[in-house]
Amino acid sequence: MSALRETRVIAAAVVAAAALAPAATAQAATPKVRELVVFRDGSAKQKTVTARSATARVGRRRCAVGARTPLAALIRSHIGGLKLKDYGACSRRTRDAAGLYVAAIGRDRARGANGWVYKVGNKLASAGAGDPAGPFGRGKIRSGTRVTWLYCRMNARTASCQRTLGVKAVGDASGVSVTVRSYDDRGRSKLVAGATVHGGGATATTDSSGVAHLAAGVTRVWAESPGTVRSFEERVGTP
Repeated sequence: MSALRETRVIAAAVVAAAALAPAATAQAATPKVRELVVFRDGSAKQKTVTARSATARVGRRRCAVGARTPLAALIRSHIGGLKLKDYGACSRRTRDAAGLYVAAIGRDRARGANGWVYKVGNKLASAGAGDPAGPFGRGKIRSGTRVTWLYCRMNARTASCQRTLGVKAVGDASGVSVTVRSYDDRGRSKLVAGATVHGGGATATTDSSGVAHLAAGVTRVWAESPGTVRSFEERVGTP
């Protein structure tokens, strides 16, 4: 290859890389997160949402919410009937969204000590959902993060919300084994006996070890138990 042709090839490659860089950066800045919203009556909506930057309406104001925040994902999910309160000074700058609070989703409104909170993974977040510092002040959410929105019924004795459920399912030719755990606000878990596991139109109840068994062929499962928040619907894995 001549020196001139080689130079042109290198230049073209540099231009192509430069063109792809903004797209790659935008993709990294807007991860896809798994979102579960569980209402007071136990019904739920689960979605995979791209957490792009969004605009929130607070009264007559329009407030910017940064990408890669749980609040941006919630707004983008179009869950319906979202009402926010501002305990800060939200504006067109995303850095001012830290004081935004989700006061209502649908008909479920905050009342007294009870209201909407969110967990990232299995742990209750310590910062506002629109805080640019992230749910725990250590950075924003990443692709694949699980965010659970729940209507907290505050326990006055323990000063905590009801526990949330999580499932792990493993299947083979003989059937599907599902282990159910419940998680407190700090993400500490324990096995749950008597939980109802749903999968493929069938149900099963967990034993004293927190394990339930379903027939082979089930591909997705979720669990519920009185006094707790239902789990995500999860795919069945292999041993």
